[in-house]
Amino acid sequence: MSTLTLRAAPPERLDFLNINPLALSRLSQAEAERLEVGTTRTGMRLGDCFTVALDGSDTLTIEGGHERLDRVGASLSEGTIRVTGDVGQRLGEGMAGGSLTVAGHAGPYAGAGATGGTITIEGDAGDYAGGAVYAAKAGLDGATLIIRGTAGAHLGDRMRRGLLLAGRAGAYAGSRMIAGTLAALAVGDNPGYGMRRGTLLVGSHGRLSPTFVETGTHDLVFLKLLAKSLSGLSAEHAALLGRPLRRYSGDLATIAKGEIWVAS
Repeated sequence: MSTLTLRAAPPERLDFLNINPLALSRLSQAEAERLEVGTTRTGMRLGDCFTVALDGSDTLTIEGGHERLDRVGASLSEGTIRVTGDVGQRLGEGMAGGSLTVAGHAGPYAGAGATGGTITIEGDAGDYAGGAVYAAKAGLDGATLIIRGTAGAHLGDRMRRGLLLAGRAGAYAGSRMIAGTLAALAVGDNPGYGMRRGTLLVGSHGRLSPTFVETGTHDLVFLKLLAKSLSGLSAEHAALLGRPLRRYSGDLATIAKGEIWVAS
């Protein structure tokens, strides 16, 4: 297991786009320490803030996180990265495979554009987790994103594919959703705002947009299959499917092929 140990708080935001087990396995320790990770004209190298220990394996542990560590795991396509602490924005952005775990909190846009692999945040996540960055066409795009704590507003904004689980979330969860499945134990106002397709499963919600229409209570095979797939990831989310579920169809302001399932 290769290890990066944070020695001091970074004086500027650091970009970890190119820091992954595969890339580090090809480098000597001295070469790894010289990798540019700074984001200002001053410039910073990996060895300026981290003690580097490499063993050529496909597992990387970052000991000691910080909110200034951006795009951690963004280039991950295989192997494992684990962070024992917090991270900054764009965690796992564009990630294609592998496993990425943060034993702390994450900033905004976690999992943006991730197409494969599993991202797990043991703490909270900022706004737009699983959402689209700036002018991007899609948010989460095939990966699995699990947030054990609370997510901010616009969870899963423009989500296109994949599975997103959160404990609680703020307003506009599933906004502009294109497809995929989002499950949360509780969300704020206007879930599914502007969604075109996709499935939202929630335990409770705030104010619902008038452009959603209730279509009754259903017992579908699809829900049993979804419960089975969720059971291996979160017993609490799977338990939502053990109760009667009310279905809302929408958003009628778009093509109205999305759905919100609410536990009674």
